[in-house]
Amino acid sequence: MLKQFFFLIILLFPLVTKAQEKSTQIAFVADIHLLDIYADYANFDGVPVPGTNKKAKIRTMNAQLHSTRLFNENYFALRAVLDDIAKRGIKLVALPGDYTDDGQPLNLKGLSKILKEYQEKYSISFFITTGNHDPVQPFNIAGGKNDFLGANGKNQPIYSKIGLYTPKSGENDIIIESALGHAGYETILKTLSHFGFNPQASYQYWETPFSKYTYENYSFKKAMKAGRLKNRMYQLNDTLKIPDASYLVEPVDGVWLLAIDGNTYIPQQNGGLSGAGKGYNNAIDYKKHLFSWIKNVALKAKKYNKQLIAFSHYPAIDFNEDASSELKDLLGENKWQLERVPEERIAKTLAHAGVKIHFAGHMHINDTGKRDYGEGFFLVNIQTPSLAAYIPGYKLLTLVEGTAEVETVTIDEVPNFKQLFPLYEQEYKYLESVGKPVWDRKILDSKNYHDFAERHLESLIKLRFIPNDWPGDFYAFLSNLNGKYLLLLANYKDDLSPEEFLKDKKAISAVKEETSGDLNAYAKWNADQMIADFYKLRNADKLAFRDIPSQRLTQYAQIIDAFLKNTTYQKTSNKNAQKLYLLMSIFNKFLNGLPADHLKIDLKTGKIDDLD
Repeated sequence: MLKQFFFLIILLFPLVTKAQEKSTQIAFVADIHLLDIYADYANFDGVPVPGTNKKAKIRTMNAQLHSTRLFNENYFALRAVLDDIAKRGIKLVALPGDYTDDGQPLNLKGLSKILKEYQEKYSISFFITTGNHDPVQPFNIAGGKNDFLGANGKNQPIYSKIGLYTPKSGENDIIIESALGHAGYETILKTLSHFGFNPQASYQYWETPFSKYTYENYSFKKAMKAGRLKNRMYQLNDTLKIPDASYLVEPVDGVWLLAIDGNTYIPQQNGGLSGAGKGYNNAIDYKKHLFSWIKNVALKAKKYNKQLIAFSHYPAIDFNEDASSELKDLLGENKWQLERVPEERIAKTLAHAGVKIHFAGHMHINDTGKRDYGEGFFLVNIQTPSLAAYIPGYKLLTLVEGTAEVETVTIDEVPNFKQLFPLYEQEYKYLESVGKPVWDRKILDSKNYHDFAERHLESLIKLRFIPNDWPGDFYAFLSNLNGKYLLLLANYKDDLSPEEFLKDKKAISAVKEETSGDLNAYAKWNADQMIADFYKLRNADKLAFRDIPSQRLTQYAQIIDAFLKNTTYQKTSNKNAQKLYLLMSIFNKFLNGLPADHLKIDLKTGKIDDLD
C-alpha cells in the first residue's frame, strides 16, 4: 500500500510542477503621483519635521484638499505597498502611469531610487508605462508649483526658472529650482530605463512598435538597438516626430506584458501641443501605428502560446458603470471628467485586435468594465485604484490555466503617514490668523491611511466637486432634503412638482400612509451624506460598503427602487424631478456594477465570476 502511495506521488509530481509553472502573479500599482518629500533641493532646505531630524518639501494641505490626488502621504504609501508586495513574494510589478507628481527630474530620481532598492533587495522586476503626468509634454519644459509649504505655514512658490510666477500677498518669495521642470521622454526613459522602458538581459523577449526582428531571431543586442529613443519615433505631422514608449516584454516564460503608451499630443493653433489626458480617444486617430502593432502582438501571442496582458494609463471601457450619458444629462457635458470616458470604438478595436484583459489607471477608481462582441472577441478593463486617493490600493493578478484572478488589495495601514501632520497644524494656524477660508482640521484626526484618504475625498467633494460639477439650482434643492423626504418623493404619484409636493402637507400625509418603513430612521441622514456615499461608491465600487452604514445602504436601495418604478418621474418636465430620477438611475448602476473586488475571468469565454 505504501509503495502504491509513493508511486502515485511520483506520478502526479510532474503535473503539480507543471501547474505551478503556469501560475504567475503580477501586481499593478497605479497613479502613485510620487513627490519625493525628502529629496535634496539646490535652493530650498524644506521645513523641519517635528520629532525628526528631517526637512520636508511638501505641498500644503489646502492644495491636497482641492486636488483629486494627495501629494505628500503617498510617499509613505508607496513603501507600504512595496513592502506588502515583497511580503507576498510577488516578483512582477506593473506601474500604469502617473508614477510621479508631474515628471519632475527630482521625483523621477526619487522613484528610481526606491524601485532599485526593492529590485535589489527582493528581486522584484518593475514595468512602467507613461501617464499624462509623466511626461506632461513630450519634451522638457519649465514648470513648478506655487503651493509648497514654506516657512511660517505660508505658501512657498518654487519654479524651475524665473518669470513663471509672481508671488501673491501672504506667500513667501519665489525659489528657483531647475529640477522642478517637467521632463520629457528622453529624461524619463533614461532615468527609468531599468524598469521595462529598455530591454534587460534577464528578459526572455522585448520589442517596440518599431523593432524589426522576430521572436525567432531575437537577441539582446538587437533589442538594445531598438530601444534607443531615435528608433522609437513616429511622425506626428510634416515637421514633428514624437517618441512612443510602448513595449512588449516577456519577463517570465509564457507571459507577455504589453505596455501601451497611450499619451498623444495634438498640435494646437498656438503652435504648442495639447496634454495627453484624453488617452485612447486621441491615440486611436493620431497613433495608428500603435493599434496595428497591438494587433500584430496579439496574433504572435496566440501563435507562440503566450498569455497576453495589456496595460496602459488610460481606460479602454466606460469606467462609470455605463452611466456616462446619464451623468452628462445630470451634471453637464464638461463635468465629472467625462471627456476622459473612452469612446466605444476603443474597446471594440482592442478586442478585435485580440486583447482580452487590460489594466488601466488615470481615474483613481476601482472598477471592472467589459465588452463582448461575440465569436470570442471580448475585452475586460480593470481600473486600478490610486495610492493617492480613496480607495488606496493595488490590483493583484494571478494567472492560472486560462483564467485570470484579480484581487483588489486595499492599503489601510501606512507607517509614518502622520509624520507631516504637525506641519499642517502650522499651515492651519497661519490661515486662521489671516482670516482666510480654512480646511476642516478633523482630517488630522485620521486613525489610519484608509481613513485619511476617505476624509480627503469628503473634503474634495465639498471644496471642489459640488461647487464645480453640480448644477447650483439642483444642488440647492437637493441639499435641503434628508432620507425621509427622498423616500416620500420617491413614492408620490400626481401632477405636483417636487417643490409643490414638499409644501403640501395633505399630499405628504397621503404618501406617508402608503409608505412602508420607519421614516424617522430615514431622517437620520441628509442629501450631503448621500452625495458623499455616491462618490465613494463611484471611487471604490463595493469596497465602499465598509464605509457606509448597512442600514443606509438598504434604505438607498429602497428609495432607488421606488424612484425607478415611479412613472411620474419618467414623464415629468420638471427639471429637479428629472435630475432626481437621473441621480437615482446612476446610483443604481454604481451599486450594481460588475465585480471589482475579487473576481475570476475565464480568458477563453470572458465569463466573470465574483469571488468575494
